[in-house]
Amino acid sequence: MPSNDKPRLLPTGKCWCGCGKEAGLGKFFAQGHDKTAESALIALKYEGSVPHFLHAHGYGPQHSVTGHAVEKTDWEECDECSTQPGYRGAPASVARHKRKYHKPNEA
Repeated sequence: MPSNDKPRLLPTGKCWCGCGKEAGLGKFFAQGHDKTAESALIALKYEGSVPHFLHAHGYGPQHSVTGHAVEKTDWEECDECSTQPGYRGAPASVARHKRKYHKPNEA
C-alpha cells in the first residue's frame, strides 16, 4: 500500500491545475483537469513524452508500471480476460471493464 509519509492534502474548492475554476465539494480538480495537470507536468519535466516519464522512473517494456501497481497498491487485474496479463486498473475501473466486456450470459 502507499506510504503514509506524504502530507494529507485537502481540497480547497479551486481546481489544482491552476485554472481558477471551482472544483466540486471534496474534489481537487474541475472535471478532466487532473489529466490537464498531469500532461502539463510531463511536458515540463519529461520533454512532453510519456515514454520519457516512464523511463525516468524505471518502467517500460522490461518493467511493467501497471504490474507494479497491481503488486504494490489496490490496483487489480481482470481475472476474466482471456489474454495475459488481463486489463489492469483501480478497482472501480476493473469493475467497469468487466461490466462492459465480460457480460454474464443471459439465458
